Amino acid sequence: MKLFSKIALVSAMAVSANAMAMQAMDDADLSATTGQDGISIGIGISKVDIDKVHVFDGDGLAAAGAAGQAGFGGTATVGAITLNDVVVTANTSSLLASHNLADLSIDTDSGAGKPFLNVAAAVSGLNIDLGKIEVNDASGTGGAYVVGANSAEILSGLSLKTGKMTANIQLGNTPQGAMIKLAGAMVGGLQINDLAIKDASTGGGGYIVLGGIKLNDTGSADLSLDADVAVTPQGLAITAMKGAAGTDIYITKVQLGGGTGYVPKAGATPAVPGTGVGTGSIGDVAISGMKVFNGTGGATGAVITISGH
Repeated sequence: MKLFSKIALVSAMAVSANAMAMQAMDDADLSATTGQDGISIGIGISKVDIDKVHVFDGDGLAAAGAAGQAGFGGTATVGAITLNDVVVTANTSSLLASHNLADLSIDTDSGAGKPFLNVAAAVSGLNIDLGKIEVNDASGTGGAYVVGANSAEILSGLSLKTGKMTANIQLGNTPQGAMIKLAGAMVGGLQINDLAIKDASTGGGGYIVLGGIKLNDTGSADLSLDADVAVTPQGLAITAMKGAAGTDIYITKVQLGGGTGYVPKAGATPAVPGTGVGTGSIGDVAISGMKVFNGTGGATGAVITISGH
């Protein structure tokens, strides 16, 4: 899980590094338009294109156990996850009124003796394309790791389409009860397309392909964003899927085995994901009204905790 939390952090830093089109309003300008103090930031990015993101695991996996147990096959040497051809563009069918990628409203408050920073964020719908995701060998020491030539593909790529979203972020003290609270609804739901998972084993391998995945609330075309992200002594805690109505999931073109992998698109990114052609589809799969619960009290929502080890 440590690797996946690092991926989230690296992705956030990459977007921040490309946010060169930020336009900040000073207090005088803001007061003239809204009658309030504070800072407003509009992030006007049309595209973020990253060739490769490497996430290193410096100590690898310690050798232990037999086949099927954690540690089997481990060599306790550095490895890496590599994301290829990461492309983020605005979903033009679900833009903010400003047509910015994101609009931020920043305020500070004394919080009755517990001061905090509040950031209200509105984000346009996004198209997120990923090329091949692979694991690599690596060498070197902390601060100077280098990716090696050996690799194994684990995902042939995927694309995600999101709708408009809102979030409220509080830093310092958090009277809202969590660092980040997502609210409202993702207009049009969440769509994931061309997800191809590869088994690169010596037995021949192949792909499990999900042609498309659509998530929305039961009885609605949109997906509720009732979720919390909090920092706890046990790690980063994410609570999601708290909606009382339940969630519908529809999966199209499920194919098991065979298939083709990552095919670079000449002169452009992202690359074309694997098609999975090689076996017939077993059909579509629909899940309706799914609800998840946590704890002995039966609270709704899935709680995911991410920490290092």
